[in-house]
Amino acid sequence: MKRVPEGLAEAVAGFTGARPETVRPLGGGDASAAYEVTLDNGENVFAKAAPENMPRALDAEAASLRWLAESRTVRVPLVHGADERWLITEHVESAAPTREAAADFGRELARLHSSGAEAHGCPPPGGPRDAWIGLAPMRNEASHDWPEFYRSLRVEPYVRSLVDSGTLRPSESGTITEVCERLDDLPGADEPPSRLHGDLWSGNVHWGSDPRDGGTRVWTIDPAAHGGHRETDLAMLRLFGCPQLDTVLDAYEGEAPLAEGWRSRVGLHQLFPLLVHGVLFGRGFAARAVTAAQEALRTL
Repeated sequence: MKRVPEGLAEAVAGFTGARPETVRPLGGGDASAAYEVTLDNGENVFAKAAPENMPRALDAEAASLRWLAESRTVRVPLVHGADERWLITEHVESAAPTREAAADFGRELARLHSSGAEAHGCPPPGGPRDAWIGLAPMRNEASHDWPEFYRSLRVEPYVRSLVDSGTLRPSESGTITEVCERLDDLPGADEPPSRLHGDLWSGNVHWGSDPRDGGTRVWTIDPAAHGGHRETDLAMLRLFGCPQLDTVLDAYEGEAPLAEGWRSRVGLHQLFPLLVHGVLFGRGFAARAVTAAQEALRTL
């Protein structure tokens, strides 16, 4: 076996009861090194290293995966275990997207959201209040008022960061603030809190091969789960495109119809991920957030 990263063999053995035989580096995400590990029992597992300077990031991800799995709706990789240095999960082989898998995913996502959360902003059981979305910090605090939660925890912290860094002009931040002041009047603003994946862009929708029958299914990966408004997950799904997206959304609405005019509110719900991307990647995404806010004002 090639040189194994420090602590990986011990973590894999401790969480799975099997010995690693081969370790293959994977592309991973923006934050963490990742590996596919073949065990001496023939099983493959996925190992993610703790990202630097992101305390409890693996705790947050493991808690998110378990909370989504608890709903028995969307598929997520089985968590074998997590500690301060490693997260070990089931490995899912990739497969080509299919219309049937997309429709199944749309219905499963609707049922996930319907499984609910105690409050908007609540973290998964066992998850930290101070969590992460990608490389950006994300605070989770329970609120029974969605507009206030979205305004104070999903928009304003990132706007302040962007203004302080000079990435966003104060006049532009005023446009976003004006949108937030009108959230209470939105159709569907008073919906009960949904159980959200929380970072549902297309890269976290993994089209995989089901080992039971070889069919294609969707697994959701790398969640930043919390309680929130279900339209936020759907808006993020639309942000960078997703294979078979129309099929996913049609199946979702067939399972759990959305409040009237939800498509006109996509930009408003995309403010959160666009602002996060602005903090991480700069002016281009911050400008897109301003455009989304301007478009939202025209429809409110």
